[in-house]
Amino acid sequence: MSKKNKNTEDVKDQVEEVLDTPVEEAESKTEEVDAETQLKEELEKEKDKFLRLFAEFENYKKRTSKERIELFKTASQDVIQSMLPVLDDFDRGMKEIEKSEDKDLIKGVELIHNKLKETLKSKGLSEVEVAAGDAFNADDHEAITQIPAPSEDLKGKIVDVIEKGYKLGDKVIRFPKVVTGQ
Repeated sequence: MSKKNKNTEDVKDQVEEVLDTPVEEAESKTEEVDAETQLKEELEKEKDKFLRLFAEFENYKKRTSKERIELFKTASQDVIQSMLPVLDDFDRGMKEIEKSEDKDLIKGVELIHNKLKETLKSKGLSEVEVAAGDAFNADDHEAITQIPAPSEDLKGKIVDVIEKGYKLGDKVIRFPKVVTGQ
């Protein structure tokens, strides 16, 4: 036997005496513990990855359902906005027809006018309430021009409403156009 192999055998014998187990058995036990620890770590990583993916998917579902609800609420916005000038013209026409003496004509046009308004109202359209004498608020009104106030109490307030404003649900789709007093 060579000197090197003899020294190695002596060291193994000394380790076996101290540990009371053969060196090969101790090495295989540490390998088993390392493999088990490694598998547990991999399992924890996969669990974490799964939980993160699941949470991300839940957030995606919530976000898309919220976007879909928003889309349904405002899907008709373009159509209703294109109908607003027609409604304005109808209001102006009603004022002129009311000057007429033909009661049947007035009644017929009123029926059509009310039907149009009710149909748009059923789709979520509502008028923004503004009247002369109300306080002007730049967030809620669109000022077209300023004129000298006819009286002291109308300074900084709305003098005239040029065009009505409308809301679709809670969203303002057209601000009322007003004249303010200075």
